[in-house]
Amino acid sequence: MSKEYMSNCRDSDPSILGKVYLVGAGPGSADLITVRGAKRLAKADIVFYDALVEPEMLALCPQAKLVPVGKRCGKLSSAQQFINKQLVDAAHQHSVVVRLKGGDPMLFGRADEELHTLRQAGIEVEVVPGITAALAGAAAMGQSLSLRGVSRSVAFVTLAQGDEIAVKGQPMSHPNADTLVYYMGRRDAVKIATQLIDQATHHTLDTTVHILEAVSTPRERRWSSTLGALAQGRADAWFDGNSPVLIMIGNALKNTEQYREQLDTLDTKVNDSLQDGLIFTHSRRCA
Repeated sequence: MSKEYMSNCRDSDPSILGKVYLVGAGPGSADLITVRGAKRLAKADIVFYDALVEPEMLALCPQAKLVPVGKRCGKLSSAQQFINKQLVDAAHQHSVVVRLKGGDPMLFGRADEELHTLRQAGIEVEVVPGITAALAGAAAMGQSLSLRGVSRSVAFVTLAQGDEIAVKGQPMSHPNADTLVYYMGRRDAVKIATQLIDQATHHTLDTTVHILEAVSTPRERRWSSTLGALAQGRADAWFDGNSPVLIMIGNALKNTEQYREQLDTLDTKVNDSLQDGLIFTHSRRCA
């Protein structure tokens, strides 16, 4: 059915509702949105977009009405309840409604609140995944977040509490993972580093740290050092303040030839042991 037909039907019967798509815009660069996401934008009647969405991304939907809804940590933005209501109202007026979110809608994007509101209103909704910034950051550095023999666990963390009231002096909760990626952690960078060092579990003064701003865009910048340097506030003057930030912590991010030599040695030992072993063809495997 054409949009024009659906629009005419909606005018004659207000009970006919449009469909809402929660679309992940990806980490920043317009060419990193998924094919499905780009197709939804191309057909959108109206697009509600986050502050982190790049202008080049909005060029993919020139036919749509564009509505900014903020959602940037520490900045003035629309209340979530108001965004929820806007989506419901738009579905009563338009066939294709897109809620465009930075990264992936299902990670730190309050998608659950919007999904619940739309479903309660009887509105059909679909989620289109996007590339989250942590993965784009790892790709930009050319280093994996997991690494054989070094990192078997990865955690994505945000300290942004939204409308919740933080208790002054309350310690942060840090996951027990080998590699940590903090979203929206600029204001708490020193505190993050200090507490991780004090916990003395997976991370020490010498643990590798990379801070990335505006990942995958022409404005991308990187600060690389150690957890000890971050705890001393050495990155404070480096921060831009206007770009989204990732703080990536873990020795899997350590770019050393020594580690690669260790892997080569391990591979050689494994290959030698295989050559020295006996191979039985058509043998039966027992659990």
